[in-house]
Order: sequence, then C-alpha cells, then structure tokens
Amino acid sequence: MTTRRGYTALCAVGLYLLAGPGCALAQQADQKQAPAEAVQSLRPRPDLGDIDQIRFLTDSDYPPFNYLDEEAALTGFNVDLARALCDELVVECDVRSVDWTQLVPALENGETDAVVASIRISRANLVKLDFTDSYYHTPARFAGLKEKPVTTTSPGALAGKKIAVIGASAHEAYLKDFYPDSQILVFESAAKAEQALRAGDADLVFGDGISLMFWLNGTASEDCCEFRGGPYSDSKYFGEGIGIAVRRGNRKMRNILNYGLERLRMNGRLEELYLRYFPLSFF
Repeated sequence: MTTRRGYTALCAVGLYLLAGPGCALAQQADQKQAPAEAVQSLRPRPDLGDIDQIRFLTDSDYPPFNYLDEEAALTGFNVDLARALCDELVVECDVRSVDWTQLVPALENGETDAVVASIRISRANLVKLDFTDSYYHTPARFAGLKEKPVTTTSPGALAGKKIAVIGASAHEAYLKDFYPDSQILVFESAAKAEQALRAGDADLVFGDGISLMFWLNGTASEDCCEFRGGPYSDSKYFGEGIGIAVRRGNRKMRNILNYGLERLRMNGRLEELYLRYFPLSFF
C-alpha cells in the first residue's frame, strides 16, 4: 500500500476520484502522522441493534467497479468496498448482482439493504433514494480518434460533429442542452458508443470519465483514441459524487454505512482500495 502522503496527492487528480471528506481526512492524518490503529472516528459508533448482516446489490457490467471476472466471480471496486465495510462493522456481508434496471426496485421493495453500483447523488435520484456521503467523484469527458485531432470541445467547435453517447443518461441530457448544433448519436451502452467512435462512425464519444479512461488504456480501444478537452463536472447533470444508495427514509442504515466509510478513510483501507483499482499512473 502506498503512503498516506500518496493518498493526499490523489486528491488533486483531474478525475476527482476521491470524495471531499476523504481528502480532508487524509490531509489531517498526513499532518499528524497518527498510527492507523490509534485514529478515532469523528462520529460515535452507531448502534447496529439486531443487524448481523448487510445485503448489498450491484450490477455486473461496469468494470472496474463491478463485473464478473474470468471465473464468473463478482468483483470490482464497489464489491470490495462493500466487503470492507462489512469487515469494519463486524457484520456478515451478502453482495449479489442483478440487472441495472432491477437495483432501485429491489431497494424500494426491501429486497436489499443498500445498492453499491456507482449511482450518482443527483437531484433526480434523491427524490426516490437516500445516499451515504460520496466516496468518489467522476466528471464527464470527451474522447476522440487520435488521427482526427480536435483542439477544443466548445459547443461552437463541435457544431455538426457526430457525438456518441449512452441514451437516457445525464451525458445525453448535457449534450442536448449545451451542444444543440452537434449530431447526437444515441446508443444503449457505453461499449456500443465507444465502438462507434473506434469504427469512425462518430467523431467523439461523451461519457463517464473513469469508464472512458479504462477503455482508452485497455485493449478494447486498440489504442485508437484519447481524451479531448477537459473534465465536465456540472452537479446539475453529473451529481454530487457517487454514494451508496439506501431506501428512502432509512436513516439508520445510512448512518451505519457513513460510519463505516469514515472508518475506512481514517484507517487507510479506502486509500488501499482506490490505489488497487486506480493507480496514479493512469492520471
């Protein structure tokens, strides 16, 4: 595991991987250099009562956050985070995957206690869900073909350009509001939008910055493309970060998970997870 000073350095990276509270705690710990086992939480340990297991749901099609590995085992950053929380809270852990469309209904129906699937803390989602504190942030980014350099991604510069995007997403809504003169090509998945770019059917793709980062640096892109322009982090569209969703009004579970997240930040385990999946070299 890297040093805590390395964690502090990550607070400034362009993809906003670390949530604000995590950075503040890292900076405090960096100044005091307290041993992890001596660090005390800023809030009291909640009464778990009769809770001896926490049931988490995620989906299985969003690497590196949640996906099935070569042996069809559920893994990823979100999955490991859920298990680390259970360890910290000293409860049993049940982490299962369902289709993305079933996550919120399962939570509303009481079939699970929490959803850890990179759901944004947005105004629309807060109408039907409650969230823990954010545990990472990710902006939107443009990516384009290396052979077709684009020097700026302003609305005027991209007038007439074909931009691939996932349909019914915050990214599509942003393009419709701010890039009305571009040709917006809607796809049902990130993979299909990225394929359209690689094949030359689109001039750019607009989407989740972290997902695009891993695609650009992975084999699927065939080294075709690179980021264009800077990050877009308008909270109206892209939310206040990523949190763990709980059933609306379930303050007890939200408080329990917030306590666990705080403990993971303070003792360095959250730092370890960040750097396991998001090495600094990617930035």
